[in-house]
Amino acid sequence: MPRPLVVGAVLYDPKVATIWDIMGEFFAQQGCPINVVFYSNYGLQVEALLNKHIDIAWNSPLAWLDAQHRSGGQCRAIAMRDTDRNRVSHLVVKQASDIVTLEHLRGKTLAVGAKDSPQATLIPLGFLQRHGLRPEIDLQVRRFDLLVGKHGDHVGGELEAFRCLERGEADASAMLDLNWDRWAGDGTISPAEYRILASTGSFDHCVFTVREDFPRDLEEEWLKALFSMRYDDPRHREMMDMEGLKQWLPGRTTGFGPLGYAVEQLGFFQGR
Repeated sequence: MPRPLVVGAVLYDPKVATIWDIMGEFFAQQGCPINVVFYSNYGLQVEALLNKHIDIAWNSPLAWLDAQHRSGGQCRAIAMRDTDRNRVSHLVVKQASDIVTLEHLRGKTLAVGAKDSPQATLIPLGFLQRHGLRPEIDLQVRRFDLLVGKHGDHVGGELEAFRCLERGEADASAMLDLNWDRWAGDGTISPAEYRILASTGSFDHCVFTVREDFPRDLEEEWLKALFSMRYDDPRHREMMDMEGLKQWLPGRTTGFGPLGYAVEQLGFFQGR
């Protein structure tokens, strides 16, 4: 039996352990065993990947950029969910608000998620900066730093940002499109009371990451197993529903431009 590949994942929610228990059984059945190591934050996971303590990292988009930044571009993005592609973040305001253009946010307050959330903080702030609105200079930013280190994988800070808007303590809030859809569907947000002011450009989200020196044959074997997972198979559907996908796709890097721009403009990696 081949040596189990070691996969890293961040334990941002108790369901992550259940997801990877199921994934472990699946990979064993495919003749491609894995061991899973859980991390409390993405910084530790990136260090583990680059120090060869793990073979594959299930990275947030910010962790992908961090791994590339620290390694001098010596990592590969090998797989992602179908739902990780072509996401956008929305800037949301109240229906009754007189804010109808981005320029109307000048001098106002924007509620965002944790400081390291790509979807609820970094990409929206980069989007505003690209449109001539400098955070903390042209508008105030109210940040909700819940579970910093987990890169906004949870919705805690993002939801608190919306609650801030709901209470009238901010003029707008930022959120991922999937969360707008989910919250509008379950009653958290009433579309009769809130509207989307603007949406960012599209971006990609999480990605499985390996070092450049990871053997290609092992990568191909692991991907063959991963891509054999089918949503129409009841044995696979439970995990795929929990992880929020219907199909695993090859990794790509073309969708990380908006986040790359944001971290550069905001100096996120500077001074480390």
